[in-house]
Amino acid sequence: MKKEISIIGVPMDLGQTRRGVDMGPSAIRYAGIIERLERLQYTVHDLGNIDIPRPDRNAPEREDKLRNLPEVVDTNKRLAEVVDEQVEKNFFPLVLGGDHSIAIGSIAGVSKHYENLGVIWYDAHGDINTVETSPSGNIHGMPLAVNLGLGHQKLTEILYNQPKIKAENVVLIGVRDLDEGEKDLLRKLNIKVYTMHEIDRIGMPQVIKETIEYLKERTDGVHLSFDLDGINPSEAPGVGTPVIGGVTYRESHLALEMLAESNIITSAEFVEVNPMLDDKNKTAILTVALVGSLFGEKLF
Repeated sequence: MKKEISIIGVPMDLGQTRRGVDMGPSAIRYAGIIERLERLQYTVHDLGNIDIPRPDRNAPEREDKLRNLPEVVDTNKRLAEVVDEQVEKNFFPLVLGGDHSIAIGSIAGVSKHYENLGVIWYDAHGDINTVETSPSGNIHGMPLAVNLGLGHQKLTEILYNQPKIKAENVVLIGVRDLDEGEKDLLRKLNIKVYTMHEIDRIGMPQVIKETIEYLKERTDGVHLSFDLDGINPSEAPGVGTPVIGGVTYRESHLALEMLAESNIITSAEFVEVNPMLDDKNKTAILTVALVGSLFGEKLF
C-alpha cells in the first residue's frame, strides 16, 4: 500500500430516497478512522467533504426519470477531479460515502491513471441497472453500469467520455439481490460474480484467492468498492439498503486481510453507512475495523 492516504468524504444521499447515508462520512470519522490508519504508520490527509448541492424539490419531474440527476452529476464531477489529483500525487484515495452513486466519480478519477483498472464490487446488489431497467430511478443502483459506459450520457461522460472500466476486469462479491435487467446484463457481459451461493459453497478464502488470481492476470491496478450492505444486517444494521443473508463480519475481515497481503488494491471506497438506522454507531465502528484490515492491520 502507498504510505500516504487521502480521505475524501462524500456526504450524499441523492442517489436514492432513504435519508441518513449523508451522515456516513462523519460517523466513520467519529469512529476513529484517521487514528486507526495513523497507528498503522500511514500519513493521512483528510481533505474534508465534497460539497453536495441540494435539489430543488419544486422542480418539475424530469423526462429522464433519474432521481436528482443534475446534483448527482455535479457531485461526481467534483469527486472525480479530487480523486484524479490525489492519484497524481501518488496518494491512496480512500473515499467515504454517502450512497453508492459516488462510485461514478471515484472510479472516473482513478481510471485515468490505469490502462486496465480492475474493480472489486463487494455488495449485496449488482448496481448495474440503467434507466431502462431500473424499477426506481435511483442512481445508486446504476454506478457499475455507468462505469462500464452504459447509461445516461451526463453520467458516462464524467471526467472523460469513455467507459472507465472493462467488463472482464470486474468481480462482484456477496451479491444476493438483483433486478431482472441486472441479471440479463451480467450474463450478457459475462461478468465474474460470486453470489452468496458461491461464498457458502466454496468459502470466502477460495473466492478471494480466485479473485486475486483473476485480476492479477489482466489489470494494472484494482479499485475496491465496498458497500457495507454486503455484510449481513445483523452485524451491520446501519446501511442504506439492508438485505438479510449476507457475508459475515469475520468473512469480510478475512477478505480484506487477503487483499492487503496481495498488494493489488490501489484505491478504495466504503459506502452506504447510515447512522440513522444504526445501533450506537456500530456499523461505522465495524467499517473502521475493516479499513484497518485492508491496510494491513494484524492481531500480532
